[in-house]
Amino acid sequence: MAKAIMVQGTMSNAGKSLFTAGLCRILKQDGYSVAPFKSQNMALNSYITEEGYEMGRAQVVQAEAAGLEPSVLMNPILLKPTSDKGSQVIVNGEVLGNMNAEEYFSYKNKLIPDIIKAYETLSANHAVIVIEGAGSPAEINLKSEDIVNMGMAKMARAPVLLVADIDRGGVFASIYGTIMLLDEDERELIKGIVINKFRGDVEILKPGLSMIEEKVNIPIVGVVPYLKIDIEDEDSLSERLSKGKNNTVEVVDIAVIQLPRMSNFTDFNVFELIPGVSLRYIKSPSELGNPDMIILPGTKNTMGDLLWLRQIGLEGLIKKHASQGIVVFGVCGGYQMLGKILSDPLGVEHGGSLVGMELLDTITTFASNKTRTRVNGRFQQIDGLLSKLSNLPFSGYEIHMGLTDGGEAPLTHLDKCNEETADQVDGSQNSNVIGSYIHGIFDEGNVASTIVECLLNNKGIDKTVDQISFKEYKEGQYNILAEEIRKSVDMTAVYRILEEGV
Repeated sequence: MAKAIMVQGTMSNAGKSLFTAGLCRILKQDGYSVAPFKSQNMALNSYITEEGYEMGRAQVVQAEAAGLEPSVLMNPILLKPTSDKGSQVIVNGEVLGNMNAEEYFSYKNKLIPDIIKAYETLSANHAVIVIEGAGSPAEINLKSEDIVNMGMAKMARAPVLLVADIDRGGVFASIYGTIMLLDEDERELIKGIVINKFRGDVEILKPGLSMIEEKVNIPIVGVVPYLKIDIEDEDSLSERLSKGKNNTVEVVDIAVIQLPRMSNFTDFNVFELIPGVSLRYIKSPSELGNPDMIILPGTKNTMGDLLWLRQIGLEGLIKKHASQGIVVFGVCGGYQMLGKILSDPLGVEHGGSLVGMELLDTITTFASNKTRTRVNGRFQQIDGLLSKLSNLPFSGYEIHMGLTDGGEAPLTHLDKCNEETADQVDGSQNSNVIGSYIHGIFDEGNVASTIVECLLNNKGIDKTVDQISFKEYKEGQYNILAEEIRKSVDMTAVYRILEEGV
């Protein structure tokens, strides 16, 4: 069985996911066969593996950092929130059903055998497992039924590194409070503390480091600076969604509608790499402005989010822009919204029937079976502003609960589905309004650069946009992350903790 080390945090967004990815890359660079693991993840950003199973994207990022193909073994339980009090529960990559918080809390211990089986299978095939916790281990109302923090550390017999966020203040109180709220046997599992997101002079911090070490009797093994690393974040905590990063309008302006239940916003990260492009996430009519393209992203509640668009006045504004020739591109749930009718007879998401935005000649019916498919294909003949997309290859994946009658003008032809030869079509097009179920459709080849080139040409700018290798870019970011962690963390101490275990 593999050796294990676990990364827990004093709070949500302390930087656990990124630090775990960094450790995975360092261990890979140092010659270890290493894999990430998170027993339970709550996220709307998900991914479909080569086998057609669904998992959280945070573990996909960590797998990439480890040089591995993502596997559902790395994230056996995924919770996708459908409301403030309920989630879709996905176990071993397949939908178990929808549960409210109370139901899941009572049920989750039944999933321990699934967690153990996934962990042991992964452990049997790698030398090191880097385990990520969730939120804080000191949630005293949840500790008795924990399966993702100290409960997981005990199952794996893993020593723990506790990551604390100094950027938001109160770092010493959060370290001390977290540790003091743990039981004695849990405290003994914490072998080192990492202070994360530090800005300033470490010399000024050192007296505090000595004092907290004395109070908790656990060494500080690193102070990691606030890193400007461009690696995928989790859901609404992402800085990508903040106004401060996205209010500058460049030559090509792309506006993504920040839906309340938005999922897989990582679909659009590649546009941020193209010079002269602004990618803005907007939540109100006053923020929309006059973009060159509007993107309606995926959502975990298509009908509910469409009603939100309608209530705040964004739907009418989007339709007005579409009538003026602005490109409107819907992905997954955003694609469903663009059609004529959305019907949910089984109450899968919202229930009932709803008139769509009527920009595409499509009808969507929600079904209880989830489509989970990796795809490869080519764009069909595209008319109008984005005609240069015609016949371009792409790859991506589908995750949706609805079936859509795509009308008479499909967007793409699918050559492969889950590595098997296919002869299918996806999506729909109507001049400047386009919809597709495929997540990741912009990521590979020159799809994103071609779209930007088309938008530039529409403004009278004749310019060739260089193809972006998103994969190479991410590899560079993982290496930068590893280098920065090596500089700021005592990796000799981390390796000693890994070797000594518990």
